Amino acid sequence: MVDVERRPSLLLMPLRHKLWLAVFASLLFVGCPCFRDAVNASPEVRWWLFSNFGAQRICPEMQKRAAPLRLAPNPNAVGRFFPEQCQTTVNDAAQTVTIAFSGSGFAWTPIGGRVAFTVAASVEYRMDFFMAEEAVYVWARPARIVTGPTFQVTSIEYKLANWAAQGPAGYLVNTFGNQIVSSEIASGFTVVHGDEGDEFALGILQPPQRPPRPFDTSSGRYAFANETTEVHPEQIDLLGPFEVAANGQALFARLFVKGPALDVLIIQRGTGDLWRRTLQGGGALAPPPQPPLSSFSLVPGIEQRQRIPLAPGQYYIVLDNSSRCGTVNPPFNPLGAFGGNAAVVSYAVELGDSDANF
Repeated sequence: MVDVERRPSLLLMPLRHKLWLAVFASLLFVGCPCFRDAVNASPEVRWWLFSNFGAQRICPEMQKRAAPLRLAPNPNAVGRFFPEQCQTTVNDAAQTVTIAFSGSGFAWTPIGGRVAFTVAASVEYRMDFFMAEEAVYVWARPARIVTGPTFQVTSIEYKLANWAAQGPAGYLVNTFGNQIVSSEIASGFTVVHGDEGDEFALGILQPPQRPPRPFDTSSGRYAFANETTEVHPEQIDLLGPFEVAANGQALFARLFVKGPALDVLIIQRGTGDLWRRTLQGGGALAPPPQPPLSSFSLVPGIEQRQRIPLAPGQYYIVLDNSSRCGTVNPPFNPLGAFGGNAAVVSYAVELGDSDANF
């Protein structure tokens, strides 16, 4: 028999215990709209859930993948930023999270060709999320830029532009880079977690909005990426990295290219990171430090599907529009330095069982 006098009253329970009860109930009855509505209606519960179960995952998730860079108003990616250092600080009193991060990357420009850079910044975000019927929306709304961004050009491919970087042109290149990074920070981000995986988008999306996709992926596999990128002559793009979590899994890639034919290379993340750091340091484009695990050609105008079984690990899918690496040589175009003869590739990459239909 329970001693009623010793049983704690719900009204007298500490807030953290009430929150645990709310979380426990929501997990047991996740399909019940009443509990979803209760969580959505409580700022304290939403913040507690995020600060205890979401904030610590920001940096690991951020460092797993590169962020595409675009030239407005062009929606296609023209470069990548690779986060390398990241730290989060949770402020319970203000209900904010400060993310301090740094990394390196590259972007193609008609002024300098492949421009490599480093970036460091510290940004304070107000975090929130919403449990919709079919997905959970996690938002990072920028509150203020704490430090930076500090943007430093480390190499410029075209030597004339590199020489001019010491004068007024250098100011334009650095201003251009800072505008890219500032716009990435100022827009905040949305992560949509659903049955098909996590989708990342710059800016704030409201349910039922989803990030734009060039391909429809409704197979139930985990979706890594679904976007369009430009690969200019004598350039490469590193898609990913993509993580294969267990034995018996494969990457499922769908690709469609407009423009010249391409080589597609599959390489390990360590090989890819070493390769891109050499390029970002001003090295000439050459084959990767180690031979690719596999490769194939991408023919323009035809959607191509590839199932790529891999051992557990992290991998890049490399798009090669050069005469230095694969077997396909892009045709010469005198306007290549100004954007001519670029390959525009729409692609989707998913993770699934290697024996699944595709």
